[in-house]
Amino acid sequence: MYIATERALKDCVVLDNDTVAQVENAFAELQRGNATVPPILMVPVPEQHGEVDVKTAYIPGLDFFAIKVASGFFNNKNLGLPSASGLMLLVSTKTGFPEAVLLDNGYLTQVRTGAAGAAAARYLAPPSTPVVGIVGSGTQARFQLRALSLVRRLATVLVYSAATDAEVAAYIEEMRGELGLELQRVETVEELVRRSRVVVTTTPSREPIIKAEWLHPGLHITAMGSDTEEKQELEAQCFARADICVSDLMAQGFRLGELRSAKAAGVLDEQTPIVQLGELVLGSHAGRSSEEQITICDLTGVGVQDTAIALEAYRRVVARGTATEVTND
Repeated sequence: MYIATERALKDCVVLDNDTVAQVENAFAELQRGNATVPPILMVPVPEQHGEVDVKTAYIPGLDFFAIKVASGFFNNKNLGLPSASGLMLLVSTKTGFPEAVLLDNGYLTQVRTGAAGAAAARYLAPPSTPVVGIVGSGTQARFQLRALSLVRRLATVLVYSAATDAEVAAYIEEMRGELGLELQRVETVEELVRRSRVVVTTTPSREPIIKAEWLHPGLHITAMGSDTEEKQELEAQCFARADICVSDLMAQGFRLGELRSAKAAGVLDEQTPIVQLGELVLGSHAGRSSEEQITICDLTGVGVQDTAIALEAYRRVVARGTATEVTND
């Protein structure tokens, strides 16, 4: 069995066009019906504002599938620790034996989530995106901005965050230096939404932070913060104003995502036309077809993404010889 550390994985795997393609291919397989995706196992730890999620997916024809254990403990900042951690276990589809443990501390999850954001923007964001808005300033806010820069030409980035001034300043300085973009902090989410062509929300909010009345023609929103029953970033009526509503996996979105909140409010139901991200990848749905459409993509994170990124990471660390081979004697 191979063991790969976070450092080895970071040296081999980055959010780039290749990893976006791997994740898009996984969504295509999901849409074709060529994937088994069990329901997510979620263990809440409310005393620490935390949760542990277990996700997996089996895709026939692949040598391995991934079982991912990921945690988000949002009080960790008080301990000087990142909020996300976890690991991925690769299991042989021929023998059921564990093949590799990827000790990524949540890094691969961040990459594959960013890749899904890139896919959503590729098919749904308007062609011209001079101003985009990022809600949040944590790790995923970084990956989502990198993702946008892969598929659209950006100029100005508006940032709203409830984090400390120092944390927001660090985010702005880092992303400005890395991507060469102009980043501006704004005082309200309303200002960010009204001024932006693309908005990405990256928070663990338990109540809506974006109101439907702020949406305007030509706007695309990717909401990736709601992945449990308690979370919600978008006011339910946002979906009533959208011309195209997209989900990474509709059944999961109605259970855990923004779709759940919209259904509870009576705005959506299972008969409402919802496009799955795999349809956009396969071309069976065109995605955005005019500059004036309002589009929303609800990302909850699907196990096929984890299997895709874990397999790619495994191939790279083994090829480079940076994984440690161990035997269980």
